[in-house]
Amino acid sequence: MLKFKIGVIKMTQPIEKSTVGQPTIEIVSLFPKQGEWTETDYFRLPETNRIIELSEGRLIITPSPTDQHQKISFKLSLLIGNHVLSNNLGEVRHAPMDVRLWEGKIRQPDVAFMSNEHLGRITEKMWGVPDFVIEILSEGTAKIDRGKKYREYQKAGVSEYWIVDPLTQSIEVYTLKNKSYKLFGKWCSGEIAKSKLLDGFEVKVDEVME
Repeated sequence: MLKFKIGVIKMTQPIEKSTVGQPTIEIVSLFPKQGEWTETDYFRLPETNRIIELSEGRLIITPSPTDQHQKISFKLSLLIGNHVLSNNLGEVRHAPMDVRLWEGKIRQPDVAFMSNEHLGRITEKMWGVPDFVIEILSEGTAKIDRGKKYREYQKAGVSEYWIVDPLTQSIEVYTLKNKSYKLFGKWCSGEIAKSKLLDGFEVKVDEVME
């Protein structure tokens, strides 16, 4: 049985000996060491509904999201999905999904949008750089979502980045200008968050958070 921890793959028991008397092999020995993972190694992993990312040669495995996180993710996916479909603007996906920002950097944003102009970036295996991403903060991810991922999405050229904070009941929208993110707006309870990239797309903060 495999047991996952953040950034580490362990096993609780070794594999039993085969019927032909082969020596016991620990599954961990079949995987690269942390810091040595490649995209090829990453895409050889079996399918899973866990959130697994690749960064600096390290496999990053985050805990399963909370019910509140999933509820917010579902609402936002539904709202942006309806807007995109109604206006034939492109494609929307939600995690888990592989998004390749550049070689060796694979993230799984909570929600992502790809415009019709960039549909060529989508393959069956993964997405290239999206036009718009949403990250929903949690106790274990807030620091990286506001720090490392913020810088990565900015470097990759993601045009719009939403940070949704259930703790403060707020939505921050950052847009790319001269290769740097600028705060387009921050909206709290009782207010309506708006997108600059998606004309006409807006959400009531309370409706998303309740």
